[in-house]
Amino acid sequence: MLGKNSFRKITTLITMATVWCVYSMVAFAMPNNTAAEITVTGQVSVNGQAAVSNSTILSGSTIVTGADSSAVISLGKTGRIEVLANSNLTLSFSDTSIVGTLSEGKYRISNAAGVAATMATKNATIIADSSQADNFTIEVECSHIHVDTTSGVVTMREGTDDKMVAAGTTATAGDLTQTGCKPCLRPGSAPPVAIAGWPWLILVAGGVAGAGILFGTKKNDTTLGGGVIIVSSTR
Repeated sequence: MLGKNSFRKITTLITMATVWCVYSMVAFAMPNNTAAEITVTGQVSVNGQAAVSNSTILSGSTIVTGADSSAVISLGKTGRIEVLANSNLTLSFSDTSIVGTLSEGKYRISNAAGVAATMATKNATIIADSSQADNFTIEVECSHIHVDTTSGVVTMREGTDDKMVAAGTTATAGDLTQTGCKPCLRPGSAPPVAIAGWPWLILVAGGVAGAGILFGTKKNDTTLGGGVIIVSSTR
């Protein structure tokens, strides 16, 4: 018969082997790329906690930047995301995919060839061409979004409509004229200012007429040099 010490050693070895097998199965089941490195400037939070440069963030994290602040998320060979000021991003990623939900703000996204990048906003979903490397910018405003592609090509899906946004082009989704939002500051993208009809024209005509009367009266009372004409009572 085995002694008590031998029995305990065998039991311990079996337990250790079982734990190692379970750990190995979990490790192999996890995606290889579930962590990224973040570099911050100014006030940046990750999942509600203040973030510091060169720290690690996990897939599924929410990154929020304050005014005059930014964050760069390095995904290694997969890609890179720059989160500019006043932005809110929830980001999930793996070796072959980048998925983001953009609530507000501006973002610059780069994905490597073979990586599927999809960015969802309230107005449209932006899908990068996974067959090549892409670089594009998404700006989320109050009632609409702007998409600018620097290289590669992306698809802007608004409802059931798809629009290709190739390198060097831009596209807009949403309503530029929606009230209650801040004016769009992008050159050439603000809606035209409406001018009222006949009441507006009557008001302008009245102002012009009043100015003519005012200047005509002053001309009779003063000389060109600015002196006042005095009429003698003896003449």
